Amino acid sequence: MIEQEWAIILARAQFAFTVSFHFLFPAFSIGLASFLAVLEGLWLKTGKGVYANLYRYWLKIFAVVFAMGVVSGIVMSYQFGTNWSVFSDKAGPVIGPLMAYEVLTAFFLEAGFLGVMLFGINKVGRKLHFVATLAVAIGTFISAFWILSVNSWMQTPVGYEIAANGQFMPGDSWWTIIFNPSFPYRLVHTLLAAYLTTAFAVGAVGAWHLLKDKANPGARKMFSMAMWMAAIVAPLQVVAGDFHGINTLEHQPAKVMAMEGHYQSHPDGAPLILFGIPNSKERTVDYAIEIPKASSLILKHDLNAPLAGLDTIPDADEPP
Repeated sequence: MIEQEWAIILARAQFAFTVSFHFLFPAFSIGLASFLAVLEGLWLKTGKGVYANLYRYWLKIFAVVFAMGVVSGIVMSYQFGTNWSVFSDKAGPVIGPLMAYEVLTAFFLEAGFLGVMLFGINKVGRKLHFVATLAVAIGTFISAFWILSVNSWMQTPVGYEIAANGQFMPGDSWWTIIFNPSFPYRLVHTLLAAYLTTAFAVGAVGAWHLLKDKANPGARKMFSMAMWMAAIVAPLQVVAGDFHGINTLEHQPAKVMAMEGHYQSHPDGAPLILFGIPNSKERTVDYAIEIPKASSLILKHDLNAPLAGLDTIPDADEPP
């Protein structure tokens, strides 16, 4: 039993490291591809060399980020089979086709035009090269669409039937599976996060160059564009995150209870636990630093709204 527990812990730790490391690169490449498309579009429209110089600067970084996303993603895909082989066998008939759609519609599009984008800037016409940049940017969005559909279905599975061998089989409509209850919220939340991440990364690079030379036109332009993007996207992300959290409470209440550290129900408003050490044996959070009733305010928009805890969930069904 102890060996099995350690095997699960190690499998989770390995996969958590891989997926955390991997996610940084696609998130950055999604936003950076769109930023490159905007830069090249402005270059074509205005003819200003500052946009062309910024495009060439960030194109090299995009190539490295994109490559690292692909390489780390391959490792992660293998771990579906090595670490979670039973899950892959049971859920494969549903998630397998969705991930195949991502390869066929998104990755082929990105890979097909990436070469033109990286090496064709002086070999093809400006308009054709702009089309290649747009194709790569659209491809990153399509890739996010399918991968988030897979992830969302794993969180809120619908539209399936259980076969005699225990496998999850698609039901009458793939649309139900693809557009599962949490998918729209996860898609918007993640895409906004990608754009926000890119804005801060580009802004940080621009700020570093401005510290060295305040008259650098490229640094001033990238910093300005990044900060305007952050100013627009950050408030939208707050709203999207709120909708996403409420959706999670509706469809995965036990998950929210575990994330919030609510071992016990709170009939008169639940606190927001900022820091603490979960103690599942005593069913409490040790050394908790909390804001009274703030969790009820965030999740139900009411300071005194009751929130159920893990004490309402059978022990066998509680998340770790």
